[in-house]
Amino acid sequence: MYTFFLSIVLLIAGYGVYGALVDKVFKPDDSNPTPAYTMADSVDYIPISTPKAFLIQLLNIAGLGPVFGALSGALWGPAAFLWIVFGSIFAGAVHDYFSGMLSLRHKGSNVPDIVGIYLGPTIKKIMVAFSVILLILVGTVFMTGPAQLLHVLSAKSFSVTFWLVIILCYYFLATILPIDKIIGRLYPLFGAILIFMAIGVTGGILFQGYTIPELTLTNLHPGKLPIWPLMFISIACGAISGFHATQSPIMSRCIKKESDGRKVFYGAMIAEAIIALIWAAAGMAFYNGTPGLAAAIKAGGPGAVVHEISTALLGPIGGVLAVLGVIVCPITSGDTAFRAARLTIADTLDFIQKPIRNRLYIAIPLFTVGAILSQINFDIVWRYFAWTNQTLAMIVLWAAAVYLVQKRLFHWIATLPAAFMSAVSVTYILQAPEGFKFPVSISYPVGIISSLFLFGIFLSYVIKQKNMDVSGQQLTG
Repeated sequence: MYTFFLSIVLLIAGYGVYGALVDKVFKPDDSNPTPAYTMADSVDYIPISTPKAFLIQLLNIAGLGPVFGALSGALWGPAAFLWIVFGSIFAGAVHDYFSGMLSLRHKGSNVPDIVGIYLGPTIKKIMVAFSVILLILVGTVFMTGPAQLLHVLSAKSFSVTFWLVIILCYYFLATILPIDKIIGRLYPLFGAILIFMAIGVTGGILFQGYTIPELTLTNLHPGKLPIWPLMFISIACGAISGFHATQSPIMSRCIKKESDGRKVFYGAMIAEAIIALIWAAAGMAFYNGTPGLAAAIKAGGPGAVVHEISTALLGPIGGVLAVLGVIVCPITSGDTAFRAARLTIADTLDFIQKPIRNRLYIAIPLFTVGAILSQINFDIVWRYFAWTNQTLAMIVLWAAAVYLVQKRLFHWIATLPAAFMSAVSVTYILQAPEGFKFPVSISYPVGIISSLFLFGIFLSYVIKQKNMDVSGQQLTG
């Protein structure tokens, strides 16, 4: 129990202390007009208040990851708490902050453009395809997951396909209409449900006699799957997520001043980490350890686990509201995933989005692909999403590190998590079933060597930049 409370305190302190340090390094300047005003189009570039921007950002990024991912990560035991806390403070929130603030400084540009500016045009081309694929996978995953939960919640009176169609129709409207018409109006209500869910589940665990296990570094996974790197991929959105980089530009086009960035971008990631922490703790406590949690997931899937925990802790009515909160999370990420895909394609093609017909030209093919993918096994789509997600986070962190070097700022706040995520991503794809299936004797050393190789390339870039500075000083001296 003490570990859980300490983790909550550390996350809040991380926002107050480390978040302030990251903000100080970046140096936001409120004298710079934001894209919400300089690029205003009444569709995607619209000024939004800071509380609403924070809430929209939180709901955009808090999909199934901090719930399903946290429950999957909890199978390794309380060690998951460490990754959620420190991964969020030093990697995930830094990633979200820079993806949002760099977009803000570049007219609300999407992630491929930002990466292209700092890592080169070749990487930009790769990132366009990479980002669109990721966003379609996210939209599909966050369509299928809620449909399955609603199927369970409706006592199977309505099929999964029925709910898929309903969600797909909502996604389509949220993708093509101005951001303040649906997203800006519904998200405050969705946010209230999400907050109720988090508080209710926490209260149920604490006051109904359940015991949250204390920290141990022992691998408690019933299947004896290795912590490295599987836990770091499984938890995903609850600690760091490249998907967030695709969502931050949506709000960078709406916030009113640069100093709001820490509240909206860094703060939303910390809030999502708290949600992940709650569900990881609830999974272990409710089922009295990882074996019981693993059996429950195997029997009915994470959706059934969420339903059982919520109903048992909060009663039938509270359980319905709590499950709705979990449904809201992915739906409010899925709609903006497709919206971000539309914006990414439009920016790449320089295709103005103010006319609604231009939005339809992009949205219709996107949703056709998403509908087809929704018929594929959920677990397969999720596994590919997980690796793609963390690889994108790695690339964005390297871009942020290059930006900091170019601006002669303290780059280590981005460099170290970039190198760490490089090791995670490479190691995982080398040994994963959907990857190369190499044994750990190969994947572990190659993953570490690959990370060191990228780190070495980056350091040579840093040295080159310093030599240019010295040369420039000599010429002007």
